[in-house]
Amino acid sequence: TKEVLNKIPEVSKTKIGILHLFVQHTSCALSVNENYDPDVRKDMTMALDKIVPESLAWQHTDEGPDDSVSHTKASLIGSSISIPITDGSLNLGTWQGIYLCEFRKDKHTRRIVATIIP
Repeated sequence: TKEVLNKIPEVSKTKIGILHLFVQHTSCALSVNENYDPDVRKDMTMALDKIVPESLAWQHTDEGPDDSVSHTKASLIGSSISIPITDGSLNLGTWQGIYLCEFRKDKHTRRIVATIIP
């Protein structure tokens, strides 16, 4: 969440609006989730690995065995989120934070489009 705010200083100048974030990739996702306990991220990974295991007979594996697995997880979580802005701050719950959920094993550069709707 802090990384997002550092990249989008316009949020602090917005009295009332919505921050819309969209990730331009098909093997990662955006989510709002509990951001205090790092175990939440581990639990999310465990649950998604159970729901969408790499051990299935995936057909699309051009970029490796986690290729279609990543696309499927990204479809389940989603490519965009919208967060209200109130008095120059993201109006998130006490423990909420913005997650970039990376589903590929190898490191990738990701682009996120940010739009503020007044």
